[in-house]
Amino acid sequence: MIKTNYHTHSLFCDGKNSVEEMVVKAIELQFDILGFSSHSLCSFSTDWHLPVRRHKEYADEVKRIKDLYKDKINIQLGFESDYLYGVNIPRKDAYSDFNIDYLIGAVHYVTNENGSFAVDYSAEQVKKDIENIFYGNKSEVVHAYFENERTMLKKGDFDIIAHPDLIKKHNSKLNLFDENSKSYKEELLLTADAIQKAGVIVEINTGGIARGYIQQPYPSPYFLSLLFERKVPVTFSSDAHSTDHLDFWFTQALDYIQKAGYKEMAYLDSGTIKFQAI
Repeated sequence: MIKTNYHTHSLFCDGKNSVEEMVVKAIELQFDILGFSSHSLCSFSTDWHLPVRRHKEYADEVKRIKDLYKDKINIQLGFESDYLYGVNIPRKDAYSDFNIDYLIGAVHYVTNENGSFAVDYSAEQVKKDIENIFYGNKSEVVHAYFENERTMLKKGDFDIIAHPDLIKKHNSKLNLFDENSKSYKEELLLTADAIQKAGVIVEINTGGIARGYIQQPYPSPYFLSLLFERKVPVTFSSDAHSTDHLDFWFTQALDYIQKAGYKEMAYLDSGTIKFQAI
C-alpha cells in the first residue's frame, strides 16, 4: 500500500519538530507521501497558527525540503485552514500565491453573539468558555460546531475535512452530549450529507488518541458508518505534532475502516483523488 499522511505540523505553527526532522522520520517509517498542513487563518493568527507574515517562508521551506528529498519521498505542501464565522472560509484561491498541493478545511471554533472559542483548548478552558460565551448551554455549543462544519462544507473549497467530530475531544470530562441521543445522531446525519455533497475526503484522524484525549479516532464508529453509506472517501491522518506520532495507530486504523465496510482508501496525487485497495 501507498503510505500517506496529509496532516502534519511543524515548528512553523504548534509542532515540536522542524519540517526536515519530520521528513527524515517519515522516510525511516517508509512513508511514500507526507503532506505538511500548518494551521492557518488568512487574516490573522493565534499562538498556534502560522503567522500570516510567515506563510511564504513556510511554503518555501517545504518546497526546499521536497526537492532535497525528492528521490526518497513525495513531499506535498498544504495548509490546515480554519473556518471562523465572519473571518475565514477555507478556500484554495486564498493560497494561490503559494502553489499548494492540497488544502485541509477545519473547524476548531464555535461562535455566537458573545464571541468565539476553540473547542479543543484544555477541558478547563472549554468549560469556562461555555459558561461565559454560551451561558452554559452545551447543546447550543454542539449544534454550533456542526453547523459551522456544514457552512464550511457548503461555502469552502478544500480537499480534506479535518477531525469532523472534534467536539468529542473533551466529552468524557465535560459531558457535552450523549453520543446515542437522537439529537446528536441527527447532527452527524446532516453533516455526513454535507460532506458527501461537498465531495471531500474525510481523514481518519488518530491525533486525539496519540495525545491521550480519546480512545477512538475522529470520526466515531457511528459517524464513519454514515460516511461509508454515502461512499465518502477516507484517508489516514496522524495530525502529527512531533516525529513520535507520524504513523500512530495506523495499523489499528486499517482494521477500523475495514470493520465499517471500506475496501479502499483515498490518496491525493497532483490534486486528484485516487484510490488503493486495502
